[in-house]
Amino acid sequence: MPDEEINLIADTHMHTTASTHAYSTLQEMVHAAALKKLYAVAITDHGRRMPGAPGTWYFENLRVVPHRLEGVLVLRGQETNVLDAEGHVDLEPRDTETLDWIVASIHSPVVEGKIAPGEDVTEVWLNVAKDPRIHVIGHSGTADYPYDLERVLPEFGREGKLVELNESTFFNRKSSVANCTKIMKLCKKLGVPIVVDSDAHFSSMVGSFSHSKQLLRELDFPPELIVNSSVPRFCAYLKERSRVFQDPALSAEGC
Repeated sequence: MPDEEINLIADTHMHTTASTHAYSTLQEMVHAAALKKLYAVAITDHGRRMPGAPGTWYFENLRVVPHRLEGVLVLRGQETNVLDAEGHVDLEPRDTETLDWIVASIHSPVVEGKIAPGEDVTEVWLNVAKDPRIHVIGHSGTADYPYDLERVLPEFGREGKLVELNESTFFNRKSSVANCTKIMKLCKKLGVPIVVDSDAHFSSMVGSFSHSKQLLRELDFPPELIVNSSVPRFCAYLKERSRVFQDPALSAEGC
């Protein structure tokens, strides 16, 4: 797959200063996306149980953020935390009325004592897959939390969950790259859709996908399984799974 054929038009996982371990504001992240001519971004600051998470009213008040800034479609999102072996997450009911895009991830500071490193998390992910609020399964290739890929990935596909290929894995979770490669190979084999994102914590990282693209080229991964590989494909998913186009300000312009 030549590089020019991997046309990623959205970056759907990033953090702002609201997460307290990131270093750019929401406007700076959107501006970076506009400079790179991205169609859309999802602002996905960490859910409430993560150390340094945004304040009490942050997610509920995201309604004040326009869905269109500098020509970029802005999805109001959250990276929600998986909490326990039953697959509960820290997504507050009051926040779901505001959010357009939800990534579910396992983070060791949140599940410490509830899911042991090295424990099989197959049932965890099978339970998360049933949650209709969730759109993306975040960095599930993390080496500390293995699961039965052949059993779980088809369920992600059946439930409309996108399997994330996270660019920051190549820098921050290098031990997980081999497992992520296995996941991408199996997604290709099974026809399970994926989404590619940066997990940016600074504005210069927005829209940076070079290592992810290289892996997809090596695997000859089909563009039709990459949800953010074209505007029509991305919009079709949003119209089916997200609430963003319920915004009257967007309904007239289409997609």
